[in-house]
Amino acid sequence: MSVKASILAVLTMGNCHGYQIRQEIECRTGGTWSINIGQIYTTLDRLERDGLVESEASNEDGQTVYRITSQGRVEANEWLTSPISTGPEAKNELANKLALSVTIPGVNIAELIHRQRVHTMQSLQNLTKAKRDTNLDDASELPWLLIADLNIFNAEAELRWLDHIEGTLSKIAARDLNPSKDLHAPAKRGRPVNSES
Repeated sequence: MSVKASILAVLTMGNCHGYQIRQEIECRTGGTWSINIGQIYTTLDRLERDGLVESEASNEDGQTVYRITSQGRVEANEWLTSPISTGPEAKNELANKLALSVTIPGVNIAELIHRQRVHTMQSLQNLTKAKRDTNLDDASELPWLLIADLNIFNAEAELRWLDHIEGTLSKIAARDLNPSKDLHAPAKRGRPVNSES
């Protein structure tokens, strides 16, 4: 999720200082997203530079308070009402890791898939238990429940995908195909050799 957009979204509700923004984001995402306070202030500096927020005089505790500008409000509303791409162009570390691993000689891809499956099943069990123990009559639990449900569905989909990958790799092995490759020829570009010795 975009830190920039999240800060703007929080500021649409009123003026805040940096720690308050961080607290609002963490609370409103069910405690599932922890942001470094330095990242909040770095992003606020960029937002101010770009004319999306303005800093106001310090409050009684000496903290700088930020308010959203009309341009920032437009950008926040655009983000709040636009879909987010989760298609093939979105990075997926697991998919990239498996795609890379299957091409590296000597990697036991079956063991890697097995370990990932065990890890994902444990995560799924933990999420399911936590959801079961949640008070569904407490409205403050809703942000966490929404994220937990997505994580549960993603874990279930990941398990099905890992099953599919195993099937694909079995078919490739049955056809005696080997996707592993040696290094390509060195690229023409790269760090120049240091001539001083």
